[in-house]
This record gives sequence, structure tokens and C-alpha cells, in this order.
Amino acid sequence: MDLQIELIKRAEMFNTYWQQYLRIKKPTKLYEASQHLPAAGGKRIRPFLTLTSCESVSGEKEKALPFAAGLELIHNFTLVHDDIMDHSLLRRNLPAVHVKFGEPAAILAGDLLFAKAFESLLEISVDFQTFKLLQQDFIDGIIAICEGQQLDMEFESRKTVTEQEYLNMIGKKTGALFELAGKGGALIGGGKPPEIAALQTYGMTLGLAFQIWDDYLDMSSTATTLGKDIGNDIRNGKKTLIAVHSLTHATGKDKKLLDDVFGNHAASEQEVTLVYGLFKELGSIEYAQHRALQLVNQAKDAIAIIKPSDAKELLFQLIEYTIQREK
Repeated sequence: MDLQIELIKRAEMFNTYWQQYLRIKKPTKLYEASQHLPAAGGKRIRPFLTLTSCESVSGEKEKALPFAAGLELIHNFTLVHDDIMDHSLLRRNLPAVHVKFGEPAAILAGDLLFAKAFESLLEISVDFQTFKLLQQDFIDGIIAICEGQQLDMEFESRKTVTEQEYLNMIGKKTGALFELAGKGGALIGGGKPPEIAALQTYGMTLGLAFQIWDDYLDMSSTATTLGKDIGNDIRNGKKTLIAVHSLTHATGKDKKLLDDVFGNHAASEQEVTLVYGLFKELGSIEYAQHRALQLVNQAKDAIAIIKPSDAKELLFQLIEYTIQREK
């Protein structure tokens, strides 16, 4: 099976399904604000992972659509609120929700998406015990995301962060939803305990690699390609893996440059460019790429026990896509 074709096909199926949670009602501004990011597209990686994980344990992918919708609604909720906290202006090549509709409406729009996520869970057709487990995992995942976001913000004011602290943070902020997608899809598909555990591990490991690659893209792409602000991570003092590596290894004038520019909201484009160059000179960008490759290999190993199928082949292709994408 071809991943690019299947990404499109499953995204179309998913988009048709989750429109029921995005209908415009009154007050119109609130619902238009909540629709703004979902309507702008997105890769739909988490829904794809949910449906494909379900299918990989011989389940019917359609049964996983409500859970996939819940994950994507939560994902969009976090984007709306993250953009407010990070003072981001762009998302998916459009004005961020708070830029277009104002901050109060954006906060409410995020809250509405959060509520709609739990509404979608009510449509899951599984036995009661499985439903309770899915719901608890869903709640635990959202708690982890909140913890991860708080750590992310706290790290901005710290001079240094260890690599393990960084991995713990992104495991909560990003990995949690990927982990939920893998485990939730397997549970809904009726997977056996070892299969469920394998897809849970696969999801978390894939999520870590996905975030590290995002960090890399934020440092190497353009605003047009990526669809969001470039340079914000440096001005906000974001402790990405690239930054963690550089801050640990920089000395002398290099360390002074980082101290002066990293976390400086008023940093000029030239100063940001100098930091980009320093990241490259210190081998930090190459190091992040290397760690992402290590993680995708771990993800491959995690699903070795899953029986061969078209769905498993797509999961393998998804691993490669994670570290080859440009946005």
C-alpha cells in the first residue's frame, strides 16, 4: 500500500465523519473560531494512526472513528491555546485563532473543542469495560498534555535543561496523543494484550520522533513551507533538543551569543540567524536528526510482534514519513 494515497483516503473519510462536531451554531463567532484550525486542514496523523492501529489487529477501522475524532479535537484545542501562550501569529499558513478572532474568543473556542472531544467518545461502540479504559486513558492523556505544556513554559526561564527532562516533557506534550492513538485503536480493534502494548509503545516512540523532527523543521524550514512562525522557538527560549544540546556544549563567545539571544523576544532576524548557524556548527541539528532516527528504529522494533498485513506496512511507512516530511 502507498502511504501518501492512504493518508489522503483516510483523511477524507475522517474529515467527512468529524464534521458533525464542527457545525456552525450561535453564537456564530464562537463556532467559526472553533472551526478555524480544523477547517485549515492538517496532516491528520493521529486519526490515521488510530484507524490503522485498529486495522492492524484485524479490527474495523470505521469503529475507531469516534476515538480518532476525540484525539484530533483535543489536538486542535491544544494548538489554539498553545498559540496564545507562545504569542504565535501563524498556524497552517493562516492567522492564529486569537489573531483572527481575538484572545477571549480563542480561549472559548479551545474550550469548546475540548468539550466536543468528550462528546465524540460517547459514539464509541465497545463493551463497557473497554469504554471505561478508553475514557480513563483519554483523561490521563489530557492531564499529561497539560503537564507537558507547563514544563515547556517553565523550561523557557531556565538556562539549561537536561536531555532526559526534555524527553519527559515532549513525552507528555506530544507523545501522549500518539500513544493514545496506538493503544486506543488497538483496544477498539479487539487486539490481544501484547498487541495493545506494542502499539502503545509504537505510538509513544513515534510521537517523540515526530516532535524532535518538528524541532528540526522549526530550525531549518521557512514560514511558508511550515505554515507557522519561524524563529519563535529561539525568541521564546524554547528548550528543543537542538537547543538543549547547544546550551550544554557551547563555550566562550558561543555561550555568550546564546545567553544574549536565546529567550530574547526582541532578538533581530540577524541574531536569530546567528543562533541558527551556531546550532549547526555545534552539531546540534545533526544530533537531533540522529536521535530521531534512533527513535524510529525503536518504533519499528515495537511492532515486530504484529502480524504482517497492509495495515502493518502502513505503520512502517508512517515511521519513515515522520523523519522525511517537510512540514
